[in-house]
Amino acid sequence: MIELKGVTKSFDSLQVLKGVDLKIAPREIVSIMGPSGAGKTTLLQLIGTLDKPNSGTIKINDVDVLALNEKKLAEFRNKQIGFIFQFHQLLPEFTALENVQIPALIAGKSFRQAAEEAKELLHFLKLSDRMTHKPSELSGGEKQRVAVARALINNPSVILADEPSGSLDSKNREDLHRLFFDLRDKFGQTIVIITHDLELAKLSERTLQMKDGIILQ
Repeated sequence: MIELKGVTKSFDSLQVLKGVDLKIAPREIVSIMGPSGAGKTTLLQLIGTLDKPNSGTIKINDVDVLALNEKKLAEFRNKQIGFIFQFHQLLPEFTALENVQIPALIAGKSFRQAAEEAKELLHFLKLSDRMTHKPSELSGGEKQRVAVARALINNPSVILADEPSGSLDSKNREDLHRLFFDLRDKFGQTIVIITHDLELAKLSERTLQMKDGIILQ
C-alpha cells in the first residue's frame, strides 16, 4: 500500500507539487500520465524516498517513511523499493550478472546468495546466455531487462518505473509491457509507472492524469 496525503514540493519559488493525495493498493499496476512539467517524476522520487516533500505524509506498507533517519531510510529503500529508469543506469564496467548483484550485496546478502538469486532472475527474464556480457554488448531491450532484474533482486514490495519504455523500439516496448504483468503475477509487487506511452497506460489497471502539480480526478 502506498498512501500520500497533502504532499507538496517546491524548488526555490517554483511549486511543483500542490497538495497531492494518492492511495495505491498492494499488487496494483498504476500509470501516471501528464505533460512535461506536471510533476510526475518529482512525485515518483518522493514515493521512492529519493527526496522529501515540503509538507504532507508518505506511507509505504504502513511505514511513515518521513519519520525514518537517513540510515533506516536507505535500508528501507534498498529492500522495499525497486527502480527502473528510461536509460537503465547500468554500470558499464560490470557484467549483467554483477549489475544485478549489487543491490543484494548492499543489503548484506553473501556473494554466493546474491549470485544465485541474480542468476535466477536473469534466467526468468530470458537472459541466461547474456550474464557475462557488459552493457555495451547488450541490445536496448536486453539492458532494460537487466535493469528490471536489478530492481527485483531484493524482492521489493514496490516497483517504480520512470518512462521505462521510452528508449525502446515497438517490439521491446510490447515485451516490457507484458513483463510488468508477469512480474506482478509472479512476485506480487505494486507497480507505479510514469509514462507518455498510451498503450502501456491502457494496459494498467488504473491511469492517473497529472497537470500543474496535482492529480486530476
